[in-house]
Amino acid sequence: MPSATAQDTGTPSARRAHWSVRLAEFLDAHAGRPPRDKTERLAWARAFHAELQETGLAAPGWPTEAGGMGLDLADQIAYHQQMTAVRAPKHPCGLSFIVAPTLIKHGTAEQKKRFLRPLLRADEFWCQGFSEPDAGSDLTSLTTRAERAGDEYIVNGQKLWTTMAHLADWMFALIRTGPAGPGGAGISYLLIPMKSRGITVRPLKDISGGTHFSEVYFDDVRVPVENLVGEEHGGWAIARTSLGHERATAFLSDEFRFRRVVNELHRLAKTSGAANDPLVRQDLARIEASVRVLASNSRRALDAVLQGRDPGPAASVNRLVRAEFDQRLHEVALRVLGPDAVLGQREPTAPEGGRWTYGYLMSRSSTIGAGTAEIQRNTIAERVLGLPSGRKQA
Repeated sequence: MPSATAQDTGTPSARRAHWSVRLAEFLDAHAGRPPRDKTERLAWARAFHAELQETGLAAPGWPTEAGGMGLDLADQIAYHQQMTAVRAPKHPCGLSFIVAPTLIKHGTAEQKKRFLRPLLRADEFWCQGFSEPDAGSDLTSLTTRAERAGDEYIVNGQKLWTTMAHLADWMFALIRTGPAGPGGAGISYLLIPMKSRGITVRPLKDISGGTHFSEVYFDDVRVPVENLVGEEHGGWAIARTSLGHERATAFLSDEFRFRRVVNELHRLAKTSGAANDPLVRQDLARIEASVRVLASNSRRALDAVLQGRDPGPAASVNRLVRAEFDQRLHEVALRVLGPDAVLGQREPTAPEGGRWTYGYLMSRSSTIGAGTAEIQRNTIAERVLGLPSGRKQA
């Protein structure tokens, strides 16, 4: 179905009014309170996004030729505000919006046709195969290898901390196809079907009691050469598209989600009486200032993407600010809860279903995943501030 707005005529305000009315009508018909059961909630979110795509109201930042709406920065912000205001379900596979910009920019016509629509509809889930036991923040040291055998690659190795691997249909992965060298030489970007013979997924239980991560083993896994994105050995440069968009466009909706969550924390503090404590009010003021800083920097990173510039510097700052904000936010929430903070989601009397305690536990990984806070600071120091690299002196 054609996109909703990019080809409409008229002023920007008229174009926004057009898609905004259509989106409001859609949300009135499809948004609502999610089911309590986890499986039913997932099915509900998938159905919501499938229908959103069919209506031509999905992917506000994608170009129209890729099936998106082609909205500019101001309209994307308005779109996410409208979605967040009614608690529309997030896309159930956020990793899809990391691989999608890579396919749009570097994929073949066949790859775009095959993957973008089911990705957007949540018909297929994706996981990211980057980290390994000895290659976490320093991904260029990865050792999972693919050997060319005719029109296939044969993949052997292991990936670690792979989010949603136990649910994923596909993995976008960095695989070594040539000798290691400077600048990520010898690394290729492959799309791997997760149901391939030779793949073993072992879920890892995290601090919250869930299994959001897995380790993935490859034992002579055969992958068609047509699943290579870009040039062989050129995957490192392509991966920067994934990482840059992960830290730019993928965080735009988080800006409004955090705004809503901060508002809910303010209400919790007032209703519980915790706001009567001047020290708690001081903490809440710091959180309020931080969420506004986060919003400003998110828009700066997204603006770079829309103008065709590398969002790397602004995105690295955004990644660090977001991760540390997520932790501070939930630390303050537990202070507001007081003794009730020890009650988890399985306790029927836990305030708000134990969501704040669960959020606190999950936020511990914020400064580890997708590049540790220390690595982000190094990146900012070297690429943004131009400071010398300590690694060169080692």
